[in-house]
Amino acid sequence: MSKTVVVTGGSKGIGAAISSLFARECYNVVVNYNTSEAECYKLCDELAEKGFSCKPFKADISKPDEANALIKFAVDTFGSLDVLINNAGIAEFCLFTDITDEQWDRMISVNLTGTFNTCRAAAKEMIRNHSGSIINISSMWGICGSSCEVHYSASKSGVIGLTKALAKELGPSNIRVNCVAPGVIKTDMNAMLTPETVNDLKNETPLCRIGTPQDVASAVLFLSSDKASFITGQILGVDGGFVV
Repeated sequence: MSKTVVVTGGSKGIGAAISSLFARECYNVVVNYNTSEAECYKLCDELAEKGFSCKPFKADISKPDEANALIKFAVDTFGSLDVLINNAGIAEFCLFTDITDEQWDRMISVNLTGTFNTCRAAAKEMIRNHSGSIINISSMWGICGSSCEVHYSASKSGVIGLTKALAKELGPSNIRVNCVAPGVIKTDMNAMLTPETVNDLKNETPLCRIGTPQDVASAVLFLSSDKASFITGQILGVDGGFVV
């Protein structure tokens, strides 16, 4: 029987690479989107044409009811939930003193509360089955912080704390909870960076290149697999050595 994975924010960038890789590994994939409807349906159609099992589902995971509905859809459609990947997130450059209450609340709501909501919904199903794996996507800025991204860094640091605590609580139920902290990855989220900034970041990275969504997807697949059956509560940096 094929395993089932839910990928939040699964239609673009890192999320699309994760969704595609898990589909090729014969998982049933539920691709969650909120605003990227066209991209999500295009991805699912392409995967379905290749014979893979993939279903789109719209949900704003910052809202508990919609996060619950996402997990219920996966279980009702495929009969189980084996892996949850919390990839949905937003980013924003802003001077700390210019961050409004609304910007702060939105960042925390999507990046941290959204992860909490889906973890809570998924945990109930996984505890019932005494099995499961959760991988949360944080950021290297959640480890070391980034100037002009205080609200983003704080939200991603919160994801790391959530991961570690949840790993301790869910471990006795045979549920593993890990985190991937990407570095600078070539995605739409970083498209606003100038060529000069990108070059500077390459020079600061020991491997001297920008990462790809596939780099992150491969790490996520490993953490979700039986090859990582004794790994939980860990933060895996996929950053080319940027944070050492």
